[in-house]
Amino acid sequence: MAIDFSSEIAALKQTYASIRDVSDIDQLRSEVAELTEAAAAPDLWDNPDEAQQVTSKLSHRQGHLEKLEKFDSRIEDVELLVSMAEDEDDADTLAEAEDEIGKLRRELDSLEIATLLSGEYDERAAVITVRSGAGGDDATDFAQTLTRMYIRWAESKDYSVQELDTSYAEGAGVKSATIQINAPYAYGTLSVEAGTHRLVRISPFDSNARRHTSFAAVEVIPLIEATDHIEIDENDLRIDVYRSSGPGGQSVNTTDSAVRITHVPTGTVVSMQNEKSQIQNRAAAMRVLQSRLLQLKHEEEEREKKNLAGDIKASWGDQMRSYVTHPYQMVKDLRTGHEESNPPAVFDGDIDAFLEAGIRWRKEQQKAAEAEAELA
Repeated sequence: MAIDFSSEIAALKQTYASIRDVSDIDQLRSEVAELTEAAAAPDLWDNPDEAQQVTSKLSHRQGHLEKLEKFDSRIEDVELLVSMAEDEDDADTLAEAEDEIGKLRRELDSLEIATLLSGEYDERAAVITVRSGAGGDDATDFAQTLTRMYIRWAESKDYSVQELDTSYAEGAGVKSATIQINAPYAYGTLSVEAGTHRLVRISPFDSNARRHTSFAAVEVIPLIEATDHIEIDENDLRIDVYRSSGPGGQSVNTTDSAVRITHVPTGTVVSMQNEKSQIQNRAAAMRVLQSRLLQLKHEEEEREKKNLAGDIKASWGDQMRSYVTHPYQMVKDLRTGHEESNPPAVFDGDIDAFLEAGIRWRKEQQKAAEAEAELA
């Protein structure tokens, strides 16, 4: 079926115009200028963590600004290409134009998604914890597979990944794993992954090759920054130290360098064992603890708002995604309806389509909740 170039180009222009309307380009230019100045400071790398944050934000803002500023001319270029090809009845050039339109459409989709990430903590780095649920060895193996999925997604985009803590299962896989993905808007993008994930497959741990269902829970929280104010009373903390362990429970350290911090009032527990020293593990654990307490505070504020507004139905539900490898091949998000028929590719980090669908779904839920609150 021949493509209607006029309609496709008109749709590109309309989408681009709507994105520009909600994007404050002047503000973006100002941010790029400020970050460029900060990146040029001679003492920038005296604090490596802050330096990485500045350079990462600068790269992200520059890329976003460049795309916004160049789209006008890129759409005009493809429009001119189509006009010339149609005048000369050049099928090869028309095919080239069709490919370029497809590329522009995909890039606009990504830009549009970026405009939806406007939450208070959306631009933060993300701390992801995957915990095995019901399902025995299949569940712990599934938890490890999901952790690897997020790591490979980040690596495919050249994002920095830190493995903060891993609690290995006695059999296969992990009881839990915590990783940190350092990239602008990592939290806003990945927060839609929070919830219960379900796997249905022929169990490699069942000698009778029966089909098993297993579960894993994914938690996503924003990484705290120096400007956040979460007061923690030292008297509310219980701190335990122990030896780091590897697969099968084997000790991988001869000293008590691993740290477990319990925030007694909330029951929040954070373990850290992947740094080399107890001091480093304690500092990393405190940072994640502060992030979780910040998230708890935010969730409590949201609950209070919902109570004031009445019963707003915008919950995630228990199971948010199913991964099935037998008797058929399918990964389906139960909130958005988006599905893929290639589970191996998804497990290898190809989750962008699920993330984009989840972000759009979340925005629709927020709009519906706001509209219902106004009527209450």
